[in-house]
Amino acid sequence: MSAVGAFAERIAGVLTGGATAALMVVGDRLGLYRTLAEAGPVTPARLAGLTGTSDRYVREWLAQQAAVGIVRHDPADGTFTLPAEHAAVLATDDSPASMIGAAPMITGLHRRVDEVADAFRTGRGIAWADQDPVIFESTERFFRVGYRNSLLAEWIPALDGVRERLEAGATVADVGCGHGAPLLLLADAFPNSRFFGFDVHGPSIETARARAAEAGVSGRVSFEVRSCQDYPQDGYDLVTFFDSFHDLGDPVGAAAHARAALAPGGTLMLVEPVAGDDLPSTLDRVPTAGLNYAASTFLCTANSLSQPVGMALGALAGEARLRQVLHEAGFGSVRRAAENMFNMVLEARPAG
Repeated sequence: MSAVGAFAERIAGVLTGGATAALMVVGDRLGLYRTLAEAGPVTPARLAGLTGTSDRYVREWLAQQAAVGIVRHDPADGTFTLPAEHAAVLATDDSPASMIGAAPMITGLHRRVDEVADAFRTGRGIAWADQDPVIFESTERFFRVGYRNSLLAEWIPALDGVRERLEAGATVADVGCGHGAPLLLLADAFPNSRFFGFDVHGPSIETARARAAEAGVSGRVSFEVRSCQDYPQDGYDLVTFFDSFHDLGDPVGAAAHARAALAPGGTLMLVEPVAGDDLPSTLDRVPTAGLNYAASTFLCTANSLSQPVGMALGALAGEARLRQVLHEAGFGSVRRAAENMFNMVLEARPAG
């Protein structure tokens, strides 16, 4: 095969992936993956019957899923199977390997192509608040998997003295809290502590409040519409940024505000996407770099450019750049405390 032919084949695979993401959303929304995981080998008619869907549509969906290797087809009896290792990625939010939550985000990006193309021409930013609503749910759902599996078991224990303070009774602020998933996990685990979430997006704050009420922790968890530089500096034992720091227009200013908000001996915790310190190292070590850079173009960089300063760190800023920002903001000690497949955790304390 010629080099041109080989590249064309590769691009065909890329386009297939984009189309498959849309069908993954369908499979998730209709419970097709969950039912396949529970039922074992099924015919299209059987899967349609179990999910209350159309046999003909399900047959075409299964054929496409078999074509891309998501399900396996047995021509002897016409059944389709979702292997257990595939189900862990697509049929549940409880597995550490789950990625199905990210699929709706891809469809949300497609709906913003015209707006982003115009931003390329003008250089203007696009605020998170102006993104497709599905982006908020999808992003929170995808990251919640990592938080649920790593926050309490790995990340908090890796921070120097933080778990002990939380157990005794600490005050925590989460900046860019979104729907509040990390704070609700922490509130459930540490009943002696109080938690405050801040975000500029009003609808996200309303969702976070509703989820706190549903979890029965509203008395210890509050959410307010505030920016990263105007929330109260009330002496927090822990200030956190969960996958939000790189989105900010002025991360130095945000970190400086957080530093001033810390109580003596307090800790800043940054949870950021795993990345190298330059493009070659990121491409070499981050399997999801292509997805991350796409999301960064549409969402993270665009949001930063919509705010004052517009530093535009990007989603894959890397540890060295983040350290530089924190040092400029007045933090002295900065260390990588933990890491999983998607995220790294930086722990920082004020200089002096």
